[in-house]
Amino acid sequence: MKRNLLKIALVALALTAFIALGAERAAAQGPAGAGASAAAQESSHSSSSHSLNPIKWVKKDSKNNPDANGTRADVEKKLTPKLQADGVLPADANATDACASFTALNDCLAALHASHNLGLNFICLRASVTGVHTNADTSGCKIADGEKALTLNKAIHALSPGADAKGATKNAEQQAKDDLKDLGS
Repeated sequence: MKRNLLKIALVALALTAFIALGAERAAAQGPAGAGASAAAQESSHSSSSHSLNPIKWVKKDSKNNPDANGTRADVEKKLTPKLQADGVLPADANATDACASFTALNDCLAALHASHNLGLNFICLRASVTGVHTNADTSGCKIADGEKALTLNKAIHALSPGADAKGATKNAEQQAKDDLKDLGS
């Protein structure tokens, strides 16, 4: 009785090991079923464009990306004459200095357009939106020192309570997108 039980246990163990090793070999052979040959051909190419890194799966929007037109400094240099011609930037200013405290160029352009459209002081608006107080004179601004950065909408409302802040923000952001799009074409 004990011998039969021992034989059954050994056979069960051998069968389990055989199945486990067989399954590994079958998985290593590649996919099976419809489209298996195409999948096998794709996976056999060593110069495959597919990456296992999921970050590379996300496509970047090159239309609004300053890198599509060059570095940020190059884009700012190209934008300066256009903004000066439109009256958005004074003749003695440049986009590089005006946008230095902004992390995103389109945010800077939107703030420039909003200040121009509403007649707001750009230095005050920039300090409100970025939360960065430069050595420029902000004594005439309606913002408190050390205040956190505000959205463009809230900053416009704080500096000009009577203005349509939401509409002005939307308009300025569209103008900023248009500036970047015109630069690319």
